[in-house]
This record gives sequence, structure tokens and C-alpha cells, in this order.
Amino acid sequence: MIYFDNAATTPLSPGVIKVMTETMETSFGNPSSLHSHGRQAKKILRDARECVATCLKTSSQQITFTSGGTESNNTVIKGYCLKHRQKGKHIITTAIEHHAVLEPIDYLVEEFGFEVTVIQPVDQKIRPEDIRAALRPDTILVSTMYANNETGDLLPIKAISDLLKDHPATFHVDAVQAVGKLSVAPEELGIDFLTASAHKFHGPKGVGILYARKPDFFNLLHGGDQEDKRRASTENLISIAGMAQALKEATDQLEANYQYVQSLSERILIGLEDLDFYLNSTDSKLPHVLNIGFPGISNDILLLRLDMAGISVSTGSACTAGTVQPSHVLAAYYGEASPRLKESIRISLSEFNTTAEVDTFITTIQKILGELHGI
Repeated sequence: MIYFDNAATTPLSPGVIKVMTETMETSFGNPSSLHSHGRQAKKILRDARECVATCLKTSSQQITFTSGGTESNNTVIKGYCLKHRQKGKHIITTAIEHHAVLEPIDYLVEEFGFEVTVIQPVDQKIRPEDIRAALRPDTILVSTMYANNETGDLLPIKAISDLLKDHPATFHVDAVQAVGKLSVAPEELGIDFLTASAHKFHGPKGVGILYARKPDFFNLLHGGDQEDKRRASTENLISIAGMAQALKEATDQLEANYQYVQSLSERILIGLEDLDFYLNSTDSKLPHVLNIGFPGISNDILLLRLDMAGISVSTGSACTAGTVQPSHVLAAYYGEASPRLKESIRISLSEFNTTAEVDTFITTIQKILGELHGI
């Protein structure tokens, strides 16, 4: 079995499994308890927060642990905007965002009368000048992703933050696909809120990160005083320990992992040179994601045939699971009537993949396409 759907989720690393197993076996205390078991758990929690903060080149006070990217995004978008709606009710985002950003914004529009300007890509790019033109005196939040989950395209984060220096709007970056793959330092980039999810960088599912330059938002959860009163609920200590380990491993091997994945991506493209295909991306992208289309070949059929051959790829975001739905990202790029929406598949790689898997994929897809074309 070959797994090429790492943009959806990644397997746990051996080091992460080891840390999580040790935590399960030795540290079952509640971090909020005052006895020795609680203090032991509190130390693990504190060390994990310090580790994550170090990897993001910030301080531990800026880090809140959540259940994942969706909760982190909802906390920022709903929590910040509702708390500060007296300053304005205008939000700017882009048409290629993940639904975990688009739907909370839609909720604010529908239920609380917010207004949203959705920036459309031009030549498959989100342009800072379009965000500048959309800014209004009542704009309180600009929310963009760092790297697109369907195409790997990188957005101009630093350029956007620079243009916001003279505007009071807060800048939120959904960095779910970037953290663990790139060096991401929110303070250096001028980011006010940054969100990430452990299962995208070989950590466990169900745990995530919320960086806040200033934790100035309404809480989504109310109850206890956990996470410095920012998020009620006993911390998921086992997963948090695993996430910290995963992020440390990724950060320690950042450059080597990037170059290796880039070599795998290039190997795929070279191997497909004799086939009729196109890429859905710009030149500024992560090598971890290849969004490829084959003219005249339905992506659902290709997905099924690859799956039957033991190769897992996807057609886009796993958060629309259960059906093959047209990509809203590709629709924003090429229009809803473009055949690319029904022809494109996403191959997403990690440092856990091998050249042998790549070669098997190339051979397999050549065979499948030959059969589908009747060759």
C-alpha cells in the first residue's frame, strides 16, 4: 500500500508513538491537580508548550492548545470578531481558503450581520494589492492561509502583513499546511493569529495550536480555567506531548525534509513527462503537493483505479469526505465550468515516502492511463 494523501493527514512518526506511549503509561494525572501526579502532568504540558513555542520562535505565553486547526480557526474568527465588532464588522479573506475559515466567516455574516470581501485569485495568485484595495476603515480581520491544501500554492504572507502595518485590522494566518514544512515564525512575519494542526506534520489527530500575539478573543468553550483561562477543558496531554515531539522532529530536519520531498516531487514530474497532463499551481508552491490533471480522464475513475492498485491519492480537501466534490479552489482558479474540476487529482507527499513508491506510482498510472485511453 502506498500513501500519497499526506495533505489530508500524516502517519505518526516512530518518535511520536514512543513519546505518546510513554505518556500514556506513566502520566495519567490531570495537569490542573495539585498533587504529585498532577504536577508531573503539568510539567509535561509546560515542556510541550515551551517546545512548540521554540519551534515557532515565540514565547510559551502566546501558545494555546486546541483540538485542531478547525477549532483554532473558529476561535480566532468568531472569538476575535465578536469581541471587537464595535470597531467594525468587515472581514477580508480569499476564495481559496479551507472551509474551516470560510464557514465561520459565513456564520458571522449570516447570524451577526458582518460583511466579507472575498479576494479572487488572478492568474492563480492572491495579490497583496487586491487586499489593500479591499481594506476599509471598519475592516477588523484579514484571514488568509499560508499554503493551499489542494495545490500547495504559497500566499504572500509577509507582503500582506507589511501592508497591514498602517491599518488596525488583525491578521490571521491558517498555517495548517505550512507548519512542519517551512520555517514559520509568526512574530517575524507580522502575524497576529496563527493556527496549525498536529496531524499534518506526523503528530496525532485531535490536537492543534493557536498562536496569539495578544490573546484578545471571546472563548468558544467555557468551564474550567485551563490554558490560562483561554480554553476550558482538561488538556489532551497525550496528544499534546505527541504534537510537541512531532513539531520538534520536523523543525530539526526542516531543510533536509524539504529537499527530499522536492526530489520526490521532481521525480514524479519527470516520470510523467511522456503523458498528457497539466499542473494546477503556480511557481511559488510547496513541493509536498502536486495537483495534476489528465485531459479527458475523470478524476473519480482515476482515484478508484489507483485505490484498487493500492495507491491512495485524493481529489482535494479531505474535509469534504464521502463524495468527490468539485474543488472550490480550482473553481476560483479556472471557473466552475472548467474541465479541470473533474480531471484533477492531488498527490501529497511527506518525508516518509520513498523513491520506490514514486516509481511504482509512475508505472501504475502509466498503465491505468494506457488502459483508459485504449492503448
